[in-house]
Amino acid sequence: MDKIKIIAFTHKATDINDIGKLHIEEADLQARLHFLKQNAGLDELLYLSTCNRVEFIVSSPESINSIFLDNFFVSFNPGWTEVEIKWAKANAQVFEGPDALTHLFSVASSIDSLVVGEREIITQVRNAYEKCNEYGLTGDLIRMAIKKTVEVAKEVYTHTNIARNPVSVVSLAYRRLRELNVKQDARFLIIGSGVTNTTMAKYLKKHKFANFTIFNRTLSNAQKLAEELNGKAYPLSQLQNYKEGFDIIVTCTGAAESIITPAVYKSLIGTDKSKKVVIDLAIPNDLDTEILNNYDVNLIAINNLQEVAKENLMAREQELHACHAIIEKNVAEFQHLLKARKVELAMSEVPKKVKEIRETANEVFAKELLSLDSESKEVLDKILSYMEKKYISVPMKLAKDILIQETKTKI
Repeated sequence: MDKIKIIAFTHKATDINDIGKLHIEEADLQARLHFLKQNAGLDELLYLSTCNRVEFIVSSPESINSIFLDNFFVSFNPGWTEVEIKWAKANAQVFEGPDALTHLFSVASSIDSLVVGEREIITQVRNAYEKCNEYGLTGDLIRMAIKKTVEVAKEVYTHTNIARNPVSVVSLAYRRLRELNVKQDARFLIIGSGVTNTTMAKYLKKHKFANFTIFNRTLSNAQKLAEELNGKAYPLSQLQNYKEGFDIIVTCTGAAESIITPAVYKSLIGTDKSKKVVIDLAIPNDLDTEILNNYDVNLIAINNLQEVAKENLMAREQELHACHAIIEKNVAEFQHLLKARKVELAMSEVPKKVKEIRETANEVFAKELLSLDSESKEVLDKILSYMEKKYISVPMKLAKDILIQETKTKI
């Protein structure tokens, strides 16, 4: 349990706009994470990046101290200056052992989210694990931790009202949009076709908006979303050349820098002087803030949704006690699972050793075996096979029973 640690940057301790400093471009993700794992001396690594948090779930025997963090952040981004590393160390929340597991369970159960009760986070955790596992970054400890994390989140959602009448960042953004009395024939430019924008687009379609143009780095993904919305699709590289006008931009890409620069915005808006709406759900922001100084823009972004999120938290406050109780119980259960797993791993050599003993016995008693008839040999073989299975299963069961009894005694 002590090997699992988390280095987290969340909306609770870091300015949301700054969390983007920890974002990694999709094209660079595998190489950078492998470099981080190797250079920081980590046994396992899982990288979770959402619109309001970046978390590094790691397995390491070392304690996370100042020296560890220096090496970690240099490995994360060798181009960072001392000032940037100092910023990262000052803003990082560090969790180790049971505290790390409690934090991970809380994240997946959405009680640590910007929007408490939103269910998207459990999918984001699962997807992050699958990607890092595919990259060969995770191992047995993180596998077990994530499996248990998903189970805990489902238990919280099932046995509490934390997700009753669920809301999300997307639904909060849409609520703000409706407050602006947007016309039903409004022209939408959707930049990016990932999970967040796809959810937003379907939300808009459900509420009878119908004029959509989608831009995405991969054209085929833009076309897929455009088919669902009965809209048009273009590659992101053509954004600056778009001249058909718009009323609302919905943007959420994985870019490390602003996608909508002053030059791009100037080209998009042309001679149109009317007030526009930009829903920017990206971290870091896709809209260059300089645009707000020169154009009439109503911006809906992650950071200005925080006040609404606080109201949502107050409404769900009474459910948090039940959620924490479920999490605390499961942290204790996971400690037992880890002990049982250690027994399994320690005894993984037993089947091999038992087979070796059986083969040796066949050699030692070769002459005696030759004197047996076929029926006797068959009976003897059945007896040996039965004993072989028992020699493997009985010690395992006894060891697990001891662990269960120890756990009950402690409880």
